[in-house]
Amino acid sequence: MTSPRLLWIAAALTAFGCSSTHNAGRAPRSASELSYPPAAHGSVVETYHGTEVADPFRWLEDSDAAQSRTWIEAQNELTESWLAAVPGRAKIRERLDDLWTFERFGMPSKHGDAYFFTYNDGYQSQSVICRARSLTAEREVILDPNGFSDDGTVSLGGTAWSEDGRYLAYGLSDGGSDWRTWHVRDLQTGADLEDRLEWVKFSSPTWSHDGLGFYYGRYPAAEDKLQSENLGQQLYYHRVGTDQADDVLVFDDPEYPKRGYGAGVTEDGALLVLNVWEGSARKNRLYFQDLTTPGAEVIRALDDFDAAYTPIGNDGWKVYLRTDKDAPRGRIVSLDVAAAASGDVDLVEIISEHEEVLQGASIVGGRLVLTYLSDAKTRVEIREKDGRAVRQVELPGIGSAFGFGGKEAPAESETFFAFSSYTQPTALYRYDVATGESSLYKRPDVDFDGDAYETKQVFFSSPDGTRVPMFITARKGLALDGNAPTQLYGYGGFNISMRPSFSPSVACWLDMGGVYAVANLRGGGEYGREWHLAGTRERKQNVFDDFIAAAEWLIDAGYTSSDRLAISGGSNGGLLVGACMTQRPDLFAAALPAVGVLDMLRYHLFTIGWAWASDYGTSEEEEMFPTLLGYSPLHNLESGVAYPATLVTTGDHDDRVVPGHSFKFAAALQEAQGGDRPTLIRIETRAGHGAGKSREQQLDEATDRWTFLLDALGMKLAL
Repeated sequence: MTSPRLLWIAAALTAFGCSSTHNAGRAPRSASELSYPPAAHGSVVETYHGTEVADPFRWLEDSDAAQSRTWIEAQNELTESWLAAVPGRAKIRERLDDLWTFERFGMPSKHGDAYFFTYNDGYQSQSVICRARSLTAEREVILDPNGFSDDGTVSLGGTAWSEDGRYLAYGLSDGGSDWRTWHVRDLQTGADLEDRLEWVKFSSPTWSHDGLGFYYGRYPAAEDKLQSENLGQQLYYHRVGTDQADDVLVFDDPEYPKRGYGAGVTEDGALLVLNVWEGSARKNRLYFQDLTTPGAEVIRALDDFDAAYTPIGNDGWKVYLRTDKDAPRGRIVSLDVAAAASGDVDLVEIISEHEEVLQGASIVGGRLVLTYLSDAKTRVEIREKDGRAVRQVELPGIGSAFGFGGKEAPAESETFFAFSSYTQPTALYRYDVATGESSLYKRPDVDFDGDAYETKQVFFSSPDGTRVPMFITARKGLALDGNAPTQLYGYGGFNISMRPSFSPSVACWLDMGGVYAVANLRGGGEYGREWHLAGTRERKQNVFDDFIAAAEWLIDAGYTSSDRLAISGGSNGGLLVGACMTQRPDLFAAALPAVGVLDMLRYHLFTIGWAWASDYGTSEEEEMFPTLLGYSPLHNLESGVAYPATLVTTGDHDDRVVPGHSFKFAAALQEAQGGDRPTLIRIETRAGHGAGKSREQQLDEATDRWTFLLDALGMKLAL
């Protein structure tokens, strides 16, 4: 028998891509002799509406307890030893490093007389913030996050510039936390002021028109930053150069502690716009305050939580909004705030609802820039503010475009947008709204031959007959013989659309000989509010049915087979993977649930988890309990079932989806696994939900994920 070592050497000599026999790999290793770290059974039993539910691994919810730390260390040692024995791991790491190493620029924005943007030379752990006096001028580094900590785990967690470009407010995230500590840098001197704002989460500063201070939301101090519920946010105004204790309370509503507040200031400085949100439902309230009159009362103009309202600009007290009020796929309306203050709330339609979803809108150079989603692909058009059509924006191809920010004044017609696809790295373009002229601003030079691959969009039917789209990216000329190692990715929740975009990690997967498929499941925002609601609460099973149907379509169409098919997803997508692998363990060879919501009975008790009830419901609701128990991944593992090879990934200090979800699921899965496939968990220390990871952390995690699939799918490495 040919040894795995010789197979790896042969594969390493193969040119990039896969040969006609690329699927003739070795068999996956058996994990029958793996010795999993012991996980003690506790005696916790909860009673939900008369039903007793055991929670034997409750102790793992405390990730800092000595018993948990011992378990975490042992699990990481086991996972590392398993992955280290996979031939090809070093080659994957090398290829990922090549793909990650390219010069990249962030979207420029103009403040005062200068442009500001992020820059990374390809080797930096985190991108630096730069300033340039023109688009062709030499860049100047004004903030370098790489010096925030020795290990790169203190990261930049947000930026906000004053209108004149003098001040930069920037937030720091420690270990990937959602909590931010905000500082202020004087860009005239290059020095930080003494300002330090704590207990800020899910909020970014909005500068006042005079540039002397900013509005922001903060929570009361929490007893436990990792797990305490996030309640009682308040909106404050901070004046530059003062202590946080002196900040002025602008608005709160103690009767409703779950409400949060965002603020915006109109370009003319006349109005403060308060966005009032509660949970993850795509509905909000809009309040206004006259900033030209000291002590003016807050006008509760749109106060019903009946729809989503997004301000995009104004002409005095006439405010333009993107909304799904009476238009599930979105429209543009105007609101007279002065009339609303007298109780006359009238939404005047400017752009009516289309068949396509209106996903973004802005006012640049006195014109509307509208971004539509057509079967998960981007289309952009320019219109006058009275709704008259001007032109379509010509995009570089079929993919995703985003950006289109800028100034509202007619003389300020410059905007920028980014465009990418699964095979095209993100390029930046400058666009003139007045003339329609589009020009390439920056295109990255990535060591990837995108022309060797193609993306197809297909449609399949879910069990209830719903037509669902899916993107499939594979090497051109792929033989549909059912043998291609395939990764199916999904999310399906919170009105979030899965659009084509470039990822160095996915590019590596393609170069390894893999097929990459992304299903646009219900629960997302691809077709508007109704599509989203069709995958929520008691209808959540639709999302899992869609994903399973996508997998079956890939098999029936000849792309792959059950022993070559992996599923992946993160956060809500981690729930998706967990639910599908427990409902159809026979359908998949491997599963990669990342930072997943896996305990559906207790998710709402930690940090911001309560906010997800709009999509999930909670176990406290008697009518929702059977649904949640019916698909909760943790509670649907059955002893002796042969589950797919599984690599659970999380961060030990994820304060959004707390790591106890992944810990408990991994412990239960290791105990239940009745097959000979491995059940491993990879726990990133000094990391949170995903944002803010250093370059090395990202490369290491991607390496381990692809190494795991290389073995689990029996792939022949085509690098």
